[in-house]
Amino acid sequence: MLRLLAGSSVFVRRATLGASRRKISTCGFATFSSNVANTLRPRTGYHSPLFTSGYANVAGGSRAVGLWLAGCASMVVGSVILGGITRLTESGLSMVDWHLLKGMKPPWTEEEWEEEFKKYQKYPEYKVVHREITLSEFKRIFYMEYAHRMWGRAIGVAFAIPAAYFWLRGRMPRSMKPRVLIYGSLLLFQGLLGWFMVKSGLKENPESVDTVRVSQYRLAVHLGSALILYSLLFWSAHTLLFQPEMLHETKCLHRLRRATHVGKAVVFLTALSGAFVAGLDAGLVYNSFPKMANRWIPDDITALDPKWRNVFENPTTVQFNHRVLGTATLVGILGIWLMARPVGLPRRARLAVNCLAGMAGVQVSLGVATLLCYVPVWMASLHQTGSVLVLTAVLWLSRELKMRTVK
Repeated sequence: MLRLLAGSSVFVRRATLGASRRKISTCGFATFSSNVANTLRPRTGYHSPLFTSGYANVAGGSRAVGLWLAGCASMVVGSVILGGITRLTESGLSMVDWHLLKGMKPPWTEEEWEEEFKKYQKYPEYKVVHREITLSEFKRIFYMEYAHRMWGRAIGVAFAIPAAYFWLRGRMPRSMKPRVLIYGSLLLFQGLLGWFMVKSGLKENPESVDTVRVSQYRLAVHLGSALILYSLLFWSAHTLLFQPEMLHETKCLHRLRRATHVGKAVVFLTALSGAFVAGLDAGLVYNSFPKMANRWIPDDITALDPKWRNVFENPTTVQFNHRVLGTATLVGILGIWLMARPVGLPRRARLAVNCLAGMAGVQVSLGVATLLCYVPVWMASLHQTGSVLVLTAVLWLSRELKMRTVK
């Protein structure tokens, strides 16, 4: 009996000691795992799903939030393309009023179409540009502008409903919440800005006797706002969807980062200059390349006074500036591509810089072809789409270069 009790006591002590060792081992492994996770956590301001502990619900929703933001960014690109076609087909002034909800239904009956057509006839575009337009032709340009406005409303719905769902269900990363509020505000501002732009073309302008246009200043701001919104959505979507690739910190990498930042600014500025070209129909004044009417610098490049007005209001100067900026963008991007050769970039970053260089070449070729062919609608629309793709590529490269580095 005594031997049995002694054996039981030894067994209990061994079991207790083994449990303690397992507990210590488990705690040690947990501490080690936590240290590894903190070491590998990307320094991007967001928590990658693979390296987040204690936020399982948020981490699980990060990919869904990223896909939603990517979808919204794609819809913004669609809006930019539709807006460009609307401008090229002179359809943007066919809807002469704007209501957030009332204007969602187009005319259905012949009487409603006649009433809408009579409204249009009261404004300058009909009196100056489309005086011979028929009702069927009016319907075509009306539906073009209607599609553009409805697409903008669709973006608002596609943004607001999932945003509310992710927010209320606790699936949105905390760092994304203020950004989503900013994106929503920009989206609302974009819609109001679009109507503010259209109003500029509905006013009588005694100085314009041959054509009617919206203000090129408001058009550039409208496009610039859309590109900023797209850039922010793309950046956040990429952050949530892609895991970091390791980069070795070197002087070459540091210089490449700075060059890419400059490249983003130049690409954006070139796209804005394209808005002035579209707003003034400047693509129709000198349809030769590389010279402009057998001159490198045309005679009427400083025709307006004061001289600063030529930069924004003289079609010749606007086209000249766009040519120079487009060429500078191509040269700068090729320089970035060459700078990236010795850096030893990981796979995604290499793909991004190659896509950037290739798309820049395609974009310049499209621009020259559009000019030489006297700006056909389909080619000009492809050119505008190309500007968004170049911006996407340079944003992609910049985002890849911000991934976590090692010495």
